[in-house]
Amino acid sequence: MSIKAEEISSLIKQQIETFDTDIEVSNVGTVIEIGDGIARAHGLDDVMAGELLEFSNGVMGLAQNLEESNVGIVILGPYSEIKEGDEVRRTGRIMQVPVGEELIGRVVNPLGQPLDGQGAVETTKTRPIEAPAPGVMDRKSVDEPLQTGIKAIDALVPIGRGQRELIIGDRQTGKTTVAVDTILNQADQDMICIYVAIGQKDSTVRSTVETFRQYGALDYTIVVSAGASDPAPLLYLAPYAGVAMGEEFMYNGKHVLVVYDDLSKQAVAYRELSLLLRRPPGREAFPGDVFYIHSRLLERAAKLSDAKGGGSLTALPFVETQAGDISAYIPTNVISITDGQIFLQSDLFFSGVRPAINAGLSVSRVGGSAQIKAMKKVAGTLRLDLASYRELEAFAQFGSDLDKATQAKLNRGERTVEILKQGLHKPLPVEKQVMSLYSLTKGFLDDIAVEDVLRFEEEMNTWMDNNRKELLTSIRETGQLPDESEMNEAIEAFKKTFLPSEDK
Repeated sequence: MSIKAEEISSLIKQQIETFDTDIEVSNVGTVIEIGDGIARAHGLDDVMAGELLEFSNGVMGLAQNLEESNVGIVILGPYSEIKEGDEVRRTGRIMQVPVGEELIGRVVNPLGQPLDGQGAVETTKTRPIEAPAPGVMDRKSVDEPLQTGIKAIDALVPIGRGQRELIIGDRQTGKTTVAVDTILNQADQDMICIYVAIGQKDSTVRSTVETFRQYGALDYTIVVSAGASDPAPLLYLAPYAGVAMGEEFMYNGKHVLVVYDDLSKQAVAYRELSLLLRRPPGREAFPGDVFYIHSRLLERAAKLSDAKGGGSLTALPFVETQAGDISAYIPTNVISITDGQIFLQSDLFFSGVRPAINAGLSVSRVGGSAQIKAMKKVAGTLRLDLASYRELEAFAQFGSDLDKATQAKLNRGERTVEILKQGLHKPLPVEKQVMSLYSLTKGFLDDIAVEDVLRFEEEMNTWMDNNRKELLTSIRETGQLPDESEMNEAIEAFKKTFLPSEDK
């Protein structure tokens, strides 16, 4: 077969025309040590702190320790296949998570990968998990209430949109229930909720998700889960992933509630990572920057100014205490970062006071700014009444002869404690809370037996819905307390229909 010279020359010309001179430069390092989910690599001279790196088997890593001769890499996935001598490649990307409306109703891990078996999450946008918090001039003061639907919180320690309110207590004191009920109450409040579960059993997360689904809360909720069996890096990253997803909505003028359940487990995961990276340990073996991991997370909660769209991100961080010790290291740290705390006490929980909120140690540094005027009016003296009741209760155990004024205070105190009790997953609209507390503070419950108080409240709410709907509507729409004579007349009218237990 003969090939003509002109054919050869045309082929060569064609090759020259299509020749691509672009050279691909990639920064590649070599793994020099691997173990316990941490790799050390040599040769990644230009790597950035927090950059995503890719190992030769496709597993991703996060650059943490940038040392003179090597880089400490936290491995975000199974590390049993990675071995000494493997290549590790820079991606040029800081750790990011997918964000957007498509995540609502889904259960994802901190990398944004789905855990609910409903297929891939089709998002088009991502955000870096670490971002600077809004500056002082970009914020405005917290002045809009976030209604939790829990009487003891909305009356005593109100939470505002853009606030950071710590929920603290021993294990098994109802911390998660407070968060779940708050999320359930956001159904018609124009709020997107993000529930970040850190280090919980998969079965626990599943039952929480089922509760959301049952009450229709998944329609406006994203669940980010880093389970107890997941590697420590994912537990450490989970809260940052959650807040990054929330910021996407906040900067678009929407309102977001992010629950971190709980930050003690994140601190323990970070301690594990730091010790494996051979960072120097400090108090209780935590690294020196354990305060900073929480401060830079919680500072991202904000109420943005109108110029920035007026969106808000409210944070409810959880911290678990040991034997009620709120002066331990991590609890003290988080208390000093947040705008108040709700302290749940084991003794109250086991004595049947649920939610088990200790009114003396719980505080909201936003206070009345986060309450509607009607609630501010009826709940004004509630905290003092409760505190004086607790003191009198302890005092009354020693003496039998009490004067009438003391006896009246004790009676009112018992009914106050009773009316603040609330059933599981039964958040109450603010207008009904106002009615309950009004009937308490104006003395309508003083002659009702303590065991009948909650039934009185329930039946009164139903009666109001059927007979005095306009009163409830007025409170909800104006935020003001209606005319007292109308309120008194309505409660008196209901009271005539109420049958005490012994008459039933």
